[in-house]
Amino acid sequence: MTEAHSARLRRLAMRSWRRGIKEMDLILGPYADAHLAGMGEAELDSYDALLHENDQDLLTWITGAAPVPPRFDGLIARIGDHCRAGPGKL
Repeated sequence: MTEAHSARLRRLAMRSWRRGIKEMDLILGPYADAHLAGMGEAELDSYDALLHENDQDLLTWITGAAPVPPRFDGLIARIGDHCRAGPGKL
């Protein structure tokens, strides 16, 4: 059975706000709220895969402390841009 689109969006949003570390909640939660509804299936697949990654790795990728795996390059860049823009600016 496949997951309904609306259920998938709710699941991804919840997983964005309920991470292992608070910093990632505050980075991914607002990004998900602002962008999930407008993502296509391929983008959602990539974001879903990103949410399976370790929070410590995600944080180092977003802050630039470690190189980003090529499969997540564009997505991490967009998340970083969203963070740097601040609330309500993207």
